[in-house]
Amino acid sequence: MDKKESFKNFAKSHPELISSIKSGDASWQKLYEIYDIYGEDDRAWNTYFNKNTNSTNTFNNFTDIVKNIDMESVQKHINTAQKALGLVQELTGKGTGVTSTIKGPTTPRPINKFFED
Repeated sequence: MDKKESFKNFAKSHPELISSIKSGDASWQKLYEIYDIYGEDDRAWNTYFNKNTNSTNTFNNFTDIVKNIDMESVQKHINTAQKALGLVQELTGKGTGVTSTIKGPTTPRPINKFFED
């Protein structure tokens, strides 16, 4: 297996590298150069692995996001959406049990007959 393929396998086995790229801390070129020079087992990778492996950090970030949600605002948006859906249902006649009483002719009109002639 060539160096490029072994780097691909290494990157697949370490998803922390992808998050480092997404955050802008590294590029694929930079990571490949580190892999080419140092290989898989070196302290050069510790900066990329230790930074993103702490799952409690992720959970703490999630709980902070949930704490900052204004529930009154969310409830107002939900009520507005419910009113809009109710209006759409009322306009389309679905969900209210009301059926249209307007019916068209049961037999087609002759082509040569106009305005009840």
